[in-house]
Amino acid sequence: MNSKLVILLLSIFFIGCSSANNQITVSKDPALQEFARMLIGEFSSKEQSLQDTTYLNIHLSMSRIWDEDKSAIWLYVEQAMDAKREKPYRQRVYKLNHPGRDIFTSDIYTLKNQERFIGLQNDPTKRNALTPDMIEIKDGCTVTMNKSIGIYIGGTDADKCPSDLRGASYATTKILLKENVLESWDQGFDKNGVQVWGAIKGGYIFVREK
Repeated sequence: MNSKLVILLLSIFFIGCSSANNQITVSKDPALQEFARMLIGEFSSKEQSLQDTTYLNIHLSMSRIWDEDKSAIWLYVEQAMDAKREKPYRQRVYKLNHPGRDIFTSDIYTLKNQERFIGLQNDPTKRNALTPDMIEIKDGCTVTMNKSIGIYIGGTDADKCPSDLRGASYATTKILLKENVLESWDQGFDKNGVQVWGAIKGGYIFVREK
């Protein structure tokens, strides 16, 4: 795609987002910047997997994209088995917002033709190729978090996030974020509320590697 056209599309998209949200700019919102800082990086559940073999050694990567948007912070996210980082089982885009004093949200997006963006966090060409028209929001899957004493706790809204994985009807996510540690508990439930996938005893504990 022509580079000038890409810039134009990004500008139109982000201006629209800014007008719709009517939020303070990212540069003037240190709380949102701090929230993003704690998420951005490389994380691993290796330590947990060594202590409890029911948990897998998962690698989690989150990197910033689309700095042009001044109303929100966007992250590209990959999750993969540590031994198969080149084959992530989950690729997402997160849109971080700060709608209230101690309230932070993350809208979740899927990617079209996501395989072409594997390894984007380490590939400037792929980073530049990803444009807003290549993502699609997962309605009902926004994660809302409340901050207290440097810790962010929250999750999705009850049964509002649809999922058809392994016979599920909906999925839930619970998050606890603190300095250098992200605890994430994803679970899928059928229409009767019976869990059909996800960890049973508790969430995955991801420790920052860098």
